[in-house]
Amino acid sequence: MSTARSDAATDSAMPDEPGEPHEPDGRQGRPRMPRRPTLPDGLRPYRAPLLLYGVTKLVGLTVFAVLLEAAGDYREKQPRFGGGAHWWDVLATWDGWWYLQVAEKGYDPRPLEPLAPGGLFTVKQNSVAFFPLYPGLIRGVSEITGLGLFGSGILVSVLASFVAAAGIYAVVATLAGVRAGTIAAGLWAVVPGAGVEWAVYSESLFVAIAAWCCYCVLKGRWLTAGLLAFVAGLNRPTSAALIGAVGLAALVTLARRDGRREHGVAGPVYAMVVAPLGLLTYVAWVGLSMGDLTAYFTLQREGWAHYFDFGAYTADVLGNTAVGRHDYLFAFSVPDLIAVQVVLALPFLIALMLRKRPPLVLVAYTLASVVTVLGTQQMFGNTPRYLLPCFPLLLAPAAALGRLRWPSLTVLFTTAAVASGWYAHYVMFELGIP
Repeated sequence: MSTARSDAATDSAMPDEPGEPHEPDGRQGRPRMPRRPTLPDGLRPYRAPLLLYGVTKLVGLTVFAVLLEAAGDYREKQPRFGGGAHWWDVLATWDGWWYLQVAEKGYDPRPLEPLAPGGLFTVKQNSVAFFPLYPGLIRGVSEITGLGLFGSGILVSVLASFVAAAGIYAVVATLAGVRAGTIAAGLWAVVPGAGVEWAVYSESLFVAIAAWCCYCVLKGRWLTAGLLAFVAGLNRPTSAALIGAVGLAALVTLARRDGRREHGVAGPVYAMVVAPLGLLTYVAWVGLSMGDLTAYFTLQREGWAHYFDFGAYTADVLGNTAVGRHDYLFAFSVPDLIAVQVVLALPFLIALMLRKRPPLVLVAYTLASVVTVLGTQQMFGNTPRYLLPCFPLLLAPAAALGRLRWPSLTVLFTTAAVASGWYAHYVMFELGIP
């Protein structure tokens, strides 16, 4: 009797054999209902933040489309400069046009061509000013999927934006909890400048790389962090902030006995060595190809009027705006006013971030990015866009908003999503130059 019970218990505990459905109460012959597809365990935590991000972003984009159609101004503009036959064509104008040119034709790094004196720009613009990773992905996706370059560019940006939102969630959730991480992913969809996240621009791809690079540093995954920083250097020149932050975090780790004991030496050293190679390689290639090792920086300065001026341009804009004047370069009243508000909020956001005592890599990356943006002469109205990679600034607001219940958060995100269609999308693409 004991043996029989044991055998019966063992048989009932055995898993079903493949192809032999088992049902309780003797219903072995009935077909089993198909199971609902489920996410892998590793992806389940990202379901809520990605859903919040996607829905919020979609609402903003819809409002943007409505505003474009209502105004109709884009139909009268050149396709390269904010116009097109359809509203969605606007998403591939300005810098997007350059990226699509690189994806289609590659680079033509001929020597710098001087322009006639007396104008704002003194050398002819060249596509080598746009780093190769994003247009390379556009071309690759187009070749694989058969989509046109425009569709491939949008696809790369949208997919990268979700990877970025997941990375932001991972970093913030590690430091402040799952609820704060979810809110941070949603906030990234509605911050000023978020309009380029689903456009033919490289910001989403860069933030995706930067967020996961920082996460790898937090987790001590130095090999992956170094590789991601290397890849970031092929995407944007502002990757220097990320590269420096990774190098500083690795250096501090090596300087501490506990750090060496926990992380070893090889990993941090590898990250320090590999991280800058992508950026240095591309800038060197541009210089060698154009016959001048400083060609990239000359092109940025004299072809786009972008260069580091230690904040002189930012101070000029703030001074003019304070007294209601626009006597400065690249003046666009509405985008500039929004940018001024963002700049004035930065000290408060930085102080709140520092109160949370985030890891060194996040502090260094954020502060270096802010200094780079505010210390560079460029279109001031695009400051929110240039600050888009500073996702650690969302840490404190997300943690504070985490105290609210979801009904209140639903009202907040709904309102912000609708408003973002104007301040984060329409203002940037139609009232300024993104």
